[in-house]
Amino acid sequence: MNKEQCFQLGYVAKVHGLRGEVMLVLDTDNPEDYEGLEHLFLEQKSRLVPFFLEHFVLQPGNKALVKFEDYDSLDQVEELVGTEIYLPLTELPELEDDQYYFHELIGFEVFDETKGLIGTVQIVYDLETQDLLGVTHQGKEVLIPIQDGIIQQVDKAAKKVFCQLPEGLLEIYLED
Repeated sequence: MNKEQCFQLGYVAKVHGLRGEVMLVLDTDNPEDYEGLEHLFLEQKSRLVPFFLEHFVLQPGNKALVKFEDYDSLDQVEELVGTEIYLPLTELPELEDDQYYFHELIGFEVFDETKGLIGTVQIVYDLETQDLLGVTHQGKEVLIPIQDGIIQQVDKAAKKVFCQLPEGLLEIYLED
């Protein structure tokens, strides 16, 4: 399994107790969608390695208490703290037609209401403070906030994002 076929679900935050349990922080709006998990992939030495679960118990605050099979001591799980956890893209819950996952937007064309075609989404920055589309426009990267009021519509079938850019946003990136 490689990262291109997966999405990051979260990371191992800390050890819990002495019997090999860990606390995961989940980066998802609906942690309950993942309650029945039987395995996760952990990144180790730039590879995704499957880890099978003895239990996966949701906790408040987008966390889960997890016990991996064959990991029965504090020493075994300490080295996993900070490790990113992944699932295959096929595990993502189905969305409504007007909803989308950020990774789906890569390759979509971005159109502004008044300026027309801006460019193609190259990357999506999923930051703590704000999510941004990285779009190439006239050879430069333009960052477009993913916010209501700016993103007007996403047409998944046509692979297009329609937006209303704030006045002067493009010009900031085009200055030398």
